[in-house]
Amino acid sequence: MRRNYLGLTLVFLLGSTLLHSGMIEKQYDKARKGMVKIIEEEVDDTEWHTGRPKLAKATINAMESVKRHEFVPLSSRLNAYENRPLSIGYGQTISQPYIVAIMTDLLDLKHSDRVLEIGTGSGYQAAVLAEIVKEVYTIEVIRELGISAAARLEKLGYKNINTRIGDGYYGWEEHAPYDAIIVTAAAGNIPPPLIKQLRPGGKMIIPVKSYFYVQHLILVSKDERGTVSTRQIMPVIFVPLTGQH
Repeated sequence: MRRNYLGLTLVFLLGSTLLHSGMIEKQYDKARKGMVKIIEEEVDDTEWHTGRPKLAKATINAMESVKRHEFVPLSSRLNAYENRPLSIGYGQTISQPYIVAIMTDLLDLKHSDRVLEIGTGSGYQAAVLAEIVKEVYTIEVIRELGISAAARLEKLGYKNINTRIGDGYYGWEEHAPYDAIIVTAAAGNIPPPLIKQLRPGGKMIIPVKSYFYVQHLILVSKDERGTVSTRQIMPVIFVPLTGQH
């Protein structure tokens, strides 16, 4: 009888834990939908900067699908779906959801695309990209972040994300050219190796430092003949791009 009692107790505790876990996930789902609604409102408000009155359906679906709370420290999970950046340690941040969404959207991604990301961080931006495109290649210069992001993405089941620890300024030439490149740290200039690794007809989005410590989000386009043009989108604030360069 005692064994049966212990067994029933364990089943009850397990059931209670699963029920509690399910309730928490529902709360996260609700918060994520609320976050996406706020992002859409901000996109509408910033159309005069970006030229985008609304996000593409693929971008919205990706933002709704990726569980941002899985990409922040446990101490920040209650704030995971606020529209602001959060610290992930080592002086780095997970970007504001609106910025993740608009940078992704400006690349005009297709399902068949291969994308290079510079600055893996916690892996959140890579996960958003992976919901839209065929393959993502992402580089992180901080070893500890790169290792933890790779483990996190594998645990969450992302099979189309390739991670590497290294200096993103020089890109990942082995797998070039890329249909799109996204840089999630502010550079002093647009790195020539990244321009070289961008496929003709491709786009790159990158924050670049200018005078008086101001950063601007720059959209780089390379036409089919290889001619490069740039468009300044909006002022932003990102952590600096680091590395030997």
